[in-house]
Amino acid sequence: QVQLAESGGGLAQPGGSLRLSCAVSRSMFTIITWAGYRQAPGNQRELVATITSGSSTNYADSVKGRFTISRDNAKKLVYLQMNTLKPEDTAVYYCNTDSGGIYVWGQGTQVTVSS
Repeated sequence: QVQLAESGGGLAQPGGSLRLSCAVSRSMFTIITWAGYRQAPGNQRELVATITSGSSTNYADSVKGRFTISRDNAKKLVYLQMNTLKPEDTAVYYCNTDSGGIYVWGQGTQVTVSS
């Protein structure tokens, strides 16, 4: 069973930065397009960013220019660098495959942006 473990969340001030990590226990990590998602209270989970096996990236308009997704295939890690954080970025952040996620969701990591 594939396990996803997100970490790195916390409290940040508006304009601040956080770097999230996602550890994946999947032997075929390198060929999969991975994605970052988030879910704010009362909202549906939304796709934030994707990164292909060739490291091509795409971002939701709401985070474009502020967030950067990357991957370390040797360590089976996916990173989400979040800069210029806004209060509306407050959510629980997750990783999974793209297209809605095919693996069991991890616990996620809480990001709170507040002064």
